[in-house]
Amino acid sequence: MSVSRFRLAACFAACCAMLGPALAGQTAPANQIRRLYVEPFATQAGSEKFREDVISELRRSNVVSLASDESSADAILGGGGEVWIKGYRSHNPQLGKVPPNGTPIYTGFLSIELRDKNGQTLWSYLATPPEASDDVSKDLSTLIVKKLVEALKQSEAASQTVPLPQPTTILKGAGATFPFPVYIKWFTNYRRENPALQITYEPIGSEAGVRKLLANSADFGTSDSPEVVHVLAPEHEEEYLFFPSVVGAVVPVVNLSGLPSDIAFTPEALAGIYLGKIKKWNDPILTRANRGLHLPDLDIAVVHRADGSGTSYVWTDYLSKISSEWKAQVGTSLAPKWPVGLEANGNDGVSKLVKERVGSIGYVEFIYALQNHLTYGRVRNRDGEFVSASLESIAAAASRSMKVSQDFKVSVVDAPRADAYPISSFTWIVVPAHSANDATRSALIGFLHWMLGAGQRQAAALGYLPLPQDVAIKEEAAIARIH
Repeated sequence: MSVSRFRLAACFAACCAMLGPALAGQTAPANQIRRLYVEPFATQAGSEKFREDVISELRRSNVVSLASDESSADAILGGGGEVWIKGYRSHNPQLGKVPPNGTPIYTGFLSIELRDKNGQTLWSYLATPPEASDDVSKDLSTLIVKKLVEALKQSEAASQTVPLPQPTTILKGAGATFPFPVYIKWFTNYRRENPALQITYEPIGSEAGVRKLLANSADFGTSDSPEVVHVLAPEHEEEYLFFPSVVGAVVPVVNLSGLPSDIAFTPEALAGIYLGKIKKWNDPILTRANRGLHLPDLDIAVVHRADGSGTSYVWTDYLSKISSEWKAQVGTSLAPKWPVGLEANGNDGVSKLVKERVGSIGYVEFIYALQNHLTYGRVRNRDGEFVSASLESIAAAASRSMKVSQDFKVSVVDAPRADAYPISSFTWIVVPAHSANDATRSALIGFLHWMLGAGQRQAAALGYLPLPQDVAIKEEAAIARIH
């Protein structure tokens, strides 16, 4: 594994079997998991060494005993992903070209899930490798087992939320591409529990999706902007409810080969690039933040969304908070008047264009960067720290959710913590406060309850942070507003 590529199995989400009743929090009680089976991981190469390293770390933790097969275990740990070497760090910085015998620089991700024998997801985590490692398999194993042990020791008490019985019906949703990977996983797994209910979803962007909701051609919309209804139909704003689903991050992705480490972005650099004022990768504003990193004398190709996008809303919300010039000239918007750049539709479209265009920069939700093998930069936060997106740094930003209002419309962009990733955001499911169709209303209520329980435990494996528990509790109560 230390020199091989890990390959994420197609639709890793499909590896999760039927999911059961929701539990409070995101973990199962520790006293219910005494014996653990570690299954082979869905990787292309090196999986056996990784499995052995995980088992070794679990033995060292002395928290659970290990079972030899699934039948004698209380829970199963497994998953898959891909980790690869993107370059080498020279042992001698004076050398020009970095030799292949330097310290390898890793990137990638592993999606890890703990399931009970019925396939219920009890816990999940997205692990990213340390930038430099002499034994990446051991380092990842240590990290994963540390997080698992912490989760097991929380020993949350269980409480069930049972979806209401549903008649045969179809729920139609449309909107954001930001949460699309986790939504598709949720809708597939929820249907396994409720075969009479099907949820369809069109990832057409926040603006187009919410417009369909407003036109009564969708049962729910989704957006990464809490202001989307206010912008599109202010006279109907009170008729719709917003329910946060998960927390994610928008990351700046770049296509620059040969860099031994991730590029660091200051707020002034990102604003300057997207204002069209910084045109070269070796601009002094960029080189000052990346001392020791050779940035090329190469034109910057700016990529942005063409469609009305919640991801664009988060990105421009951040730029408006950190740059008075951006706020005055462009502002925060689903579909801003971009000063410069190439257009692409959806997070997938931006990912594809950046991957094809050398010297380009774009912005996408975190999991799209990982799945498309795109280099994403560290961003300097309000406390002056350069922070990469991770479950931990997104959680630090989301800790501001303690101040969340009753309508759940809150921004966690530019959060004031040293360990916070500054371009983090809730994403919302938007539903009508009143539905004349009993079947549709019951289906929405049942799914939202499930989302706040079992659904949350499935989010982390795809790089999304489960909702803070205080937010989830408030949402459970707020579901009663749907009538």
